[in-house]
Amino acid sequence: MKQLCTVLPTAALGVGAITVLAAGREARHRVVFEETVEGAEQWTGVLNNVENVQKSFGATETDIEVVAHGNGLGLVTNTNVSLKERMQRIASRGVVFAACENTMKRNKVSRDQLLSFVGTVDSEVAEVIRKQEAGWSFSASDLSRNESTAPESVTTPSRTKTSGRNESTRGSQW
Repeated sequence: MKQLCTVLPTAALGVGAITVLAAGREARHRVVFEETVEGAEQWTGVLNNVENVQKSFGATETDIEVVAHGNGLGLVTNTNVSLKERMQRIASRGVVFAACENTMKRNKVSRDQLLSFVGTVDSEVAEVIRKQEAGWSFSASDLSRNESTAPESVTTPSRTKTSGRNESTRGSQW
């Protein structure tokens, strides 16, 4: 019994120390955005979301990556002149833009066809998995369900889904 009394205060002290350390530093917010849709109107939506995250949490308190693949690859190619300057400003605040190399190969897009500030990832799916395993949140664009309505973001603990539906799917299986 005497030994148990010695352990309990030590354990309590350890928990208290952990709590104080955690309270003393701000959590960093990390989000990977997936862009799979085509067109400047849809791409503007993801850029708005990126900027809104930085406004809410502060640009210095966020790590953000936007990965374009499938029909969304055009977002990061040099043919996207309408959003290039805005994307450069966003990138200058620390946001990483990346293209999926699998999509690039399938569409015969070379690295020199990407905007100068855009990197690449081997696979969008693998990149999202790596980020989620490292604790990043995930935001997916999916306007294919109902393109006639404005997208609404729905957040789960580790994933945000942008859809055209006006119903909450919080906590649902994706």
